[in-house]
Amino acid sequence: MDFRKDAVALDLSGEWQMAFSDQQHHFKTADEIQASGLPIYSAQVPGNFELDLHRNGLIHDPFFGMNIAQMTKYEHTYVWYFRSFTAPEKPHGTEPVWRVGGVLRGNDGGWINGRYLRTLNWSNPLLPYDVTFQDFDFHGELLNFNGENTIVTGCRPLRSYQQTVPLHFTQANRYESLGVREAAHAFGWDIMPRAVSAGIWRPIKLLYLPKERIENVYLETQSLGASNSSARLVLHFDCKLETSCYAETYEIEVGGRCGDSVFTKRERMLFGAGRVNVQVANPKLWWPKGKGDASLYDVTVRVFKNGEEVDHVHFTHGIRTVELIRTSVTDEQGSGEFLFKVNGERVFIHGSNWVPVDAFHSRDRERIPAILEMAVDLNCNMLRCWGGNVYEDDLFYEICDREGILIWQDFSMACAVYPQDEAFQRTLADEVRSVVRRLRQHACVALWAGDNECDQAWSWGGRRQDPNRNVLTRKVIPDVLLEEDPGRPYLPSSPYIDSEAFAKGEKYLPENHLWGPRDYFKSRYYTESLCHFASEIGYHGCPSRKSLEKFLSPEKLWPYQNNDEWILHSTSPIPGYDLYDYRVELMAKQIRELFGEVPDNLDNFAFASQVSQAEAKKLFVELFRTSMWRRTGILWWNLMDGWPQMSDAIVDYYFEKKLAYGYLKTSQQPLLLALREPRDWHQELVACSELREDTTLTFTITDVESGEVMLSGEGIAKPDSVTVLGRIPYSASWKRLYKIEWDGGTNHYLCGNPPFELETYRQWGQSAGIL
Repeated sequence: MDFRKDAVALDLSGEWQMAFSDQQHHFKTADEIQASGLPIYSAQVPGNFELDLHRNGLIHDPFFGMNIAQMTKYEHTYVWYFRSFTAPEKPHGTEPVWRVGGVLRGNDGGWINGRYLRTLNWSNPLLPYDVTFQDFDFHGELLNFNGENTIVTGCRPLRSYQQTVPLHFTQANRYESLGVREAAHAFGWDIMPRAVSAGIWRPIKLLYLPKERIENVYLETQSLGASNSSARLVLHFDCKLETSCYAETYEIEVGGRCGDSVFTKRERMLFGAGRVNVQVANPKLWWPKGKGDASLYDVTVRVFKNGEEVDHVHFTHGIRTVELIRTSVTDEQGSGEFLFKVNGERVFIHGSNWVPVDAFHSRDRERIPAILEMAVDLNCNMLRCWGGNVYEDDLFYEICDREGILIWQDFSMACAVYPQDEAFQRTLADEVRSVVRRLRQHACVALWAGDNECDQAWSWGGRRQDPNRNVLTRKVIPDVLLEEDPGRPYLPSSPYIDSEAFAKGEKYLPENHLWGPRDYFKSRYYTESLCHFASEIGYHGCPSRKSLEKFLSPEKLWPYQNNDEWILHSTSPIPGYDLYDYRVELMAKQIRELFGEVPDNLDNFAFASQVSQAEAKKLFVELFRTSMWRRTGILWWNLMDGWPQMSDAIVDYYFEKKLAYGYLKTSQQPLLLALREPRDWHQELVACSELREDTTLTFTITDVESGEVMLSGEGIAKPDSVTVLGRIPYSASWKRLYKIEWDGGTNHYLCGNPPFELETYRQWGQSAGIL
């Protein structure tokens, strides 16, 4: 959380200049770059090198056709960014602090007016950094206040700091990513192109901070009283003071307000760091979406010296507790558990995986609000920040705080066995500490997870190895969390394979990723899975022609077979090297499973694919919801594409919604009537309610083709549970589409076994009002 928004003196976002070369140079000033003979181009900060190349007419649109595959030649380029600026006059009693949001592809620091800023940890592009006057390698003033200054910073090729990687496992195109801290997806993934970018991807700002100041602060909800009638908060603080707390009188005060609920506490400080206990009577609690208001307190922390305020910070705080109740394994009887509780109440989870919203992350911030608006519209109460991504912008967490969307936060490691050496351990520990300190104040953050699928990766590549030997997730991360955020749940990996689970087998994991054969969505793999919580599950859906025409060459729109642009955008990121080439045909096979044949034209292919995806994801969510609380949550893959592609996303890169968007919006409404899967020649109609009170309703199930009413009646949906309302006959030989209606809501169910006729489905869907 950015506690210093009001201290920004200068934001260097906007127009910069850049130069690049295949050769290394040691430029300290803009004059040296301009005198080198290298061409000078305009650049944007925040920005990405490829976007600047495109803006200057040096390359074509990286997202069109095969163009992204040509970007690999720029991975070996040295790039320098520079600009001039005027620094505002520094107020008395303050010192300048540079906040560097992120510099891609490694950086040795920068030069201000030809003077060097020491490296610190700028080589980790995932993190922001504060650089103070103590980090300058000279004595005296750095800036010309109210006069011209210049800043120069550069990005190196990966090869300049590539480390030797031990005998670990990952995909062939990602080995070079293991020893460096960049988002794993940038090296190529099945959902993202290879784009090992350069650039200053987040802002660089100049802050003027008091010399005596609050360095770190964290207000924690430690417990709630009986019936939530009180809350015990603890303020943890760390201040930079110029004199001893015994030589001068220092005090710290914390106060908060949410509507008519107010708290305040002021105490003398005996040291620069410490804690303040605060009791809040009748607190307004922060609840996840659907459970209540996401109440946030406006909080101010002030430090006084001899009665005079020397510093203050503002932030929001949600009073809430969060627990993860889990077992190592489960069984066929469902005796295990993987359950989130907020404020002592269990919460059924339905939401999505949050993957990169753009391959070029300088554009993330502008896309985040519209994507989260859709998550709210879909009634998502949790988003899982996937470990192959960057750590998201503060704006993302601020919106989730306000909207009551819980965040499952992976640390940035995915699908690999990462280095275990001491140097990498130190790098990761510093990263985790930085991330936790930035995000821990957000009420939305419900869970820290060590990585994505790295426990499973220990048994990939032909050898079955025990992931509990992974020092990164079993020691390094939990040791940091013990110091920085001990009260929040931690999951070492997703899925997590502890010693008991390793011995019994992944089939019995209580939380799992359900990918498997990706065959017919009602196959036994899906319907008979044992997990209580699916944190990944997905199904392909082709974008519409309107979107395909934006990123495919006209001659490559159709057919899909042996089509290099379809393969690249499906996404198999290295042309000519089969990493994920199967995914185009997978989409066709899933169509064939449902409709018996693959359409021979693009429009019907896209429509059939979207129907297949929509029915699959609807089934997945309703399979879990109709078996609540045996099952406790589902996070489908995924809401939004980060580049133009054919994928599991329900909204494409251009914000065009696929059919699955509407189907999932129906399946995730707080009160849902749905048909359970057939058993003993019948199907049960159930009410899945996440409401807090009994709901009286009338209902009807109608065969949309014949108009026959299969069931009608009245019932009471019990709160926070599944209630059986009735049942209807079933035969596998039937092919029907039912419309389910109740007071204020509708749903549908596709009855029978495939194949279905595509045009018949279209007619059914139009009659039911779902197309």
